[in-house]
Amino acid sequence: MTIATICNHDVVALDRDATVLQAAMLMRQHHIGSVFVTEIKGGKPLPVGIVTDRDVVVEVVATGLDPAVITVGDIMLAGLLKIEEQAGVFDAIRLMSGKGVRRLAVVKKEGELIGVITMDDLMLMLSSEFCSFAKLLTKEQQNEVVRRR
Repeated sequence: MTIATICNHDVVALDRDATVLQAAMLMRQHHIGSVFVTEIKGGKPLPVGIVTDRDVVVEVVATGLDPAVITVGDIMLAGLLKIEEQAGVFDAIRLMSGKGVRRLAVVKKEGELIGVITMDDLMLMLSSEFCSFAKLLTKEQQNEVVRRR
């Protein structure tokens, strides 16, 4: 299974000059915990950073800065981790756990942002697969009972 099949393709992105207030309003409107910061190159949005709800609280609110003045470019986490859309689920898990991050930008080969994969997405997918295994075990036991009568 590729990351492209399970990632969220409805990503919210802003230019680095957008304010933290705009980012916070979008997070609230879309019920999300982060926004990507992108730059347009060759007509395609390339992710260059991410701002999380925690960044807003720790970097702006807790320090008394004005979110209507501070930009997402000022507080974004640069060096954004990305994963290509054709990568596998376990590639994403290894990258996330190895780097200690909860979110990865999903990109095309050329680097264009097409989605986001989160730890929550992966946990939901894996828990669903584990439930399938549990059903298989139950079915196998039922089949054995029927065969041994």
